[in-house]
Amino acid sequence: MSGNAAAMKERSGLGAASVARLFQSYAVAIMILVLIVLLSFLSDSFLTVRNLVNILNQNTPLAIMAAAMTLVIISGGFDLSVAAIFAVGSVVAATLALHVHPLAGLLAAPLVGMALGFINGITITALRIHSFLATLATGLVYRGIAILITGGTLVPVRIDAFTWLGRERIGPIYIAVIVLIVFAILLTILLNRSTLGRKILAVGGNEEAAILSGIRTRRIKIIAFSINGLAAGLAAAIATSRISMGQATAGMGMELEAIAAVIIGGTSIYGGQGAIWRSIAGVMMLALVSNGFNILNADPFYKDLATGLIIVAAVAISASGRRR
Repeated sequence: MSGNAAAMKERSGLGAASVARLFQSYAVAIMILVLIVLLSFLSDSFLTVRNLVNILNQNTPLAIMAAAMTLVIISGGFDLSVAAIFAVGSVVAATLALHVHPLAGLLAAPLVGMALGFINGITITALRIHSFLATLATGLVYRGIAILITGGTLVPVRIDAFTWLGRERIGPIYIAVIVLIVFAILLTILLNRSTLGRKILAVGGNEEAAILSGIRTRRIKIIAFSINGLAAGLAAAIATSRISMGQATAGMGMELEAIAAVIIGGTSIYGGQGAIWRSIAGVMMLALVSNGFNILNADPFYKDLATGLIIVAAVAISASGRRR
């Protein structure tokens, strides 16, 4: 009897662990469904095609940044410079669109972003500085560069060949949303179906073990930060195209929003595990909270309170998963 009881206890423990892991993986999807149902009952204007398409389109740049930030956090790092890279991409895109060619501006923003991300990776690995401090410093430098390019002034661009990326649609879907979907699919394949993705997971899971197994961890970190910079530049091209204006103050606070979305999506802040789709879902979660409070004309204080509680809950779930 005692043996059977022990076996039953072990099976129940395994069952509880499986349920806990399942909840940790799909918590953000569950919360989104709950929010959609709740807001649908509270407001007739929420669950409309127009409102949902606008939510998705408005948050496309942040979702692109959060998708790439997932790779950085999985590899065990943080990037606080992406908002500044976004600003540099914005002013570069607008300036080149005016003085060279609109398409040159749209193409240059992601390339400049990738170059700045590469500099982040080199700085972190060569100087062996923690990514939090390194990117905090480079972010200040990059923001200064954006101000130097524009002299602190706005750069308006009213050219159709430039604004199509942020404003045009194919049917009911914005081109920017299609770009997000393609980008997310590519990153998902990279993370889950490639050798590079397995190395990123290994570096974040246990860097010392990754080094002993022959993985060039420095190279992996540089690649992760370069992709993150490229994503910030791509997001900047989309956002600048939409508003027809480059500005050195663009992207203020987006680095924290991207990190919050990744954590809400269930990516471990300790590295080693995560998923691209969950980070994008985290962005949509934050967007639904914001949209719901706007529709209901609620006090903005409660929106910040709700967002903070959601982030705390996500961190708690991540920490409990690591303890298990």
